[in-house]
Amino acid sequence: MSTAAPAVRAPRAARLWTYQRERFPLAAYLPLIGISAVCAATYSAAASGRPGLPPLPVLAVTTLTAIGFFFLLRVADEHKDAEVDVRSRPELPVPRGLVTLGELRGVGAVVALAAVAANALVVPRMLWLLAPAAAWAALMAREFFVPEWLRERPLAYLLSHMVVMPLLFAYLTAADWLASGAAPPRSLGLFLAVAFLNGLLVEIGRKLRAPADERPGVETYTQTWGIRAATSAWLCVLALALALACLAARPTGAGTVVAIGLAFAAALIAWPAAAFLRAPATSRAKMIETAAGVWTLASYLLLGLAPTVARG
Repeated sequence: MSTAAPAVRAPRAARLWTYQRERFPLAAYLPLIGISAVCAATYSAAASGRPGLPPLPVLAVTTLTAIGFFFLLRVADEHKDAEVDVRSRPELPVPRGLVTLGELRGVGAVVALAAVAANALVVPRMLWLLAPAAAWAALMAREFFVPEWLRERPLAYLLSHMVVMPLLFAYLTAADWLASGAAPPRSLGLFLAVAFLNGLLVEIGRKLRAPADERPGVETYTQTWGIRAATSAWLCVLALALALACLAARPTGAGTVVAIGLAFAAALIAWPAAAFLRAPATSRAKMIETAAGVWTLASYLLLGLAPTVARG
């Protein structure tokens, strides 16, 4: 009588690599997060009248810290959503057993320690600005100790979680002003507001679904608010992000050029949402999610690099 041999589990490194490909694709996130981090610092410099790059070691540390920070947010989400994923999304890496939450915590701890060590080594005072973002992320991981209240109020959940974006971008801009011992630019508040709105745009965009793609137990804004209200909210956030980005561009010395570029980008990016309102198909919902990422990248590039290029 023969018995089946037990399944051989892939090495941990291979499993974690598969996890990143599915849940934190570095090929997509490295350029997006990296460019956003660099542009936050160059925006601060341009808005302060000294366009150019901050010291490269500082820029490298803040950029890598940002990438690690977003990875830690992903790990926190895996823990928050563990029960829902088991019930409604068993194909995801954690519920199907590809990796365990313990393994993700281990990688997350290494990433967090590396980020703290790098900041402490290169520019220790940056840790003071990283601390508020880290503290807010920790509160997010605990759902601010009112998980049920937040789950019943999707708008409060969305707004409270997106506060982490301006907190992180305050740290990223400090690669210019704090590292050089200068004061932050007066328009910093506008730039951080743009970061908040860009976060909203991405978060809403990734939770818009065509009716055929809605799944029981998986919360989406189209399911909660309805297709018209959710898509209209996305378009309103885009319009507000455009307006504030144009205002933030004024002190950089390239306000007109940046405003024209932003308006052109917003017009192109709004098209998938308008098309989705007319006919809510799966492909158009995915286009909105992609458009949110494209807008985020375009807005930071225009705000951060266009002034430097314009001034030669």
